Amino acid sequence: MERILDADYLVVGAGAAGMAFTDALIDHSDARVVLVDRRHGAGGHWLDAYPFVRLHQASAFYGVASTLLGGGRLQARGPETGLHERADAPEICSYYSHLLNDRLLASGRVEFLPGCEYTPDRRIRSRISGQQFTVPPQCRVVDARYLAPSIPADTPPPFEVAAGARVIPVNGLAHLAGAASQYVVVGSGKTATDACLWLLARGVDAAAICWVRPREPWMLNRAVVQPNPAVFLKMAADIMAAAAAAQSPEDLFLGMEDAGIMFRIDRSVLPTMAKTPTLASWELEQLRTLENVVRLGHVRRVEQGRLVLDNGTVGIAPDALVVHCAASGLKYPPVVPIWGPEAITLQPIRAGFPCFGAALAGYVEASRDDDTEKNRLCPPTPYANTMAQWVAMTVMGTQATMSFGSQPDIREWADTVALNPARLPADRSAELEDILARLKAHTPAGLARMSEMG
Repeated sequence: MERILDADYLVVGAGAAGMAFTDALIDHSDARVVLVDRRHGAGGHWLDAYPFVRLHQASAFYGVASTLLGGGRLQARGPETGLHERADAPEICSYYSHLLNDRLLASGRVEFLPGCEYTPDRRIRSRISGQQFTVPPQCRVVDARYLAPSIPADTPPPFEVAAGARVIPVNGLAHLAGAASQYVVVGSGKTATDACLWLLARGVDAAAICWVRPREPWMLNRAVVQPNPAVFLKMAADIMAAAAAAQSPEDLFLGMEDAGIMFRIDRSVLPTMAKTPTLASWELEQLRTLENVVRLGHVRRVEQGRLVLDNGTVGIAPDALVVHCAASGLKYPPVVPIWGPEAITLQPIRAGFPCFGAALAGYVEASRDDDTEKNRLCPPTPYANTMAQWVAMTVMGTQATMSFGSQPDIREWADTVALNPARLPADRSAELEDILARLKAHTPAGLARMSEMG
């Protein structure tokens, strides 16, 4: 039997974006929400993530506005002593499970439909029971899947695999029953760095790891992206100062490297990839021990004992285990207005912080009536892939921050939200006042210069 949903909003996707939007919306309105997801629970791709993954950012920047992920603690031991804690996959999944049950469902205004598919004709069908639901015309649809990442666990390798070749997704590393004489890690991004570091931490010799990097990546120094406004805003001021003096995106990135903001693994090669996940200095040192690096483009075919790439072939051990870390990860669809006629399409607003953007959209949806005004206040910011795109992303994110920050109520709300990396305490130290003055002084010239580069 088909059921008509009793809801003001249908949020499609119970991952990070959908949960952050819903949390802020019900916190600031009396709206009724139905969350729907094809997976069995809340948490999105974290439910399928490789078991040794951690957030690359501080835990405080992730999750929802009402409930801090973790305890806001500094790490007290290990190579990242003094940096903020970073949650692992089990902690994140537990966080979203408790948030769903103890806050959203307990409010009496949120219903969750797991294991269900939403179709463009405003219908929902259970993948388990076959039960169908209809979304009423007055119910607003929120698309929280627009930028859902692709991960190796649910993405086939983007290359052929010949008979006899051993290929596993990165998830499979944790379940190996025997050692290989060589591990071939395919991918240039955070997943590949995690795989290399995991292997090294378990005693695999650096010489036994072959790293296929189709492109060289720029990485953000994790130490300068912290939930301390004096740290984060100093980094922002340093970026604007470097931008004001730069002649090109390449020049800007080299300037940020000199300022300790950006890392590159091999200083003899200029990276072209600028997705810029964070990396710690100890991780950088470990990755630099890997000398068998293949830079012949993308892998096209894996054979027993050989890789076929865009620009040549490379021999590998006959029993080599090829680790697939080559899913696209971030998505790059066209930027569209967040508030559209058919749906609210969640996208980042402040560059690089998607959970804050989704929570901000939820707050603005709850506190404003006019979609044109909402779009003016919260223009979306795309993810970056190249240096030029990173420059454009930073310009757009800065302009968006100025836009929503012009509203006293939004600014007051944002300063209470741990997801916001630039939240300002009521009592500001002399150090923070000096940093804010420096940021204010450098932003006009830096922003103007980056606008010319983009």
